[in-house]
Amino acid sequence: MSIDILMNNAGVDASGTDVGELTTDVWDRAICTNLYGTFFCCRRFIHLRTQVGGGGKIINVTSVHEDIPNAGGADYDCSKGAVRNLTRTLALELAPLKINVNNLAPGMVLTPFNQPAIDDPDLLTEQVQSIPWKRAAEPHEIARLALFLASSDADYVTGSTYTMDGGLTRNLGQGA
Repeated sequence: MSIDILMNNAGVDASGTDVGELTTDVWDRAICTNLYGTFFCCRRFIHLRTQVGGGGKIINVTSVHEDIPNAGGADYDCSKGAVRNLTRTLALELAPLKINVNNLAPGMVLTPFNQPAIDDPDLLTEQVQSIPWKRAAEPHEIARLALFLASSDADYVTGSTYTMDGGLTRNLGQGA
């Protein structure tokens, strides 16, 4: 059996705690889950793909918060920014092995990660106001891009970050 595609999508959200009050345990939870988890899975995948002569795809999932800091989110924001840079480093290191490495950076997606907004339509309406499309993404929208990156159609794509956020990051600074 061969593993050809690795998608790292496990993660924990921001604690909502400002840095001055952030405990090492809470910090470590985000770093270990979001960054170390990705690192360990990538390292194992590289070893497996090297044994069969290379090839394959790595897709890492970060967040728009890799670039957009959120007060109370240093644990999450820093871990996702680190995964983005791990992705870029791996793209360079693994190009000789023809292993593509790319990054998905979604904005708000209607998954259990955002369960409070799913359960409360008023909260959802409030949270999407800064998104030009005035809605969150559906999981299948993110999945379609992941499927493209996993396909042979993306064989020449590596080291890229794909932001899917309904225009949120383009909207920053408007009206300032």
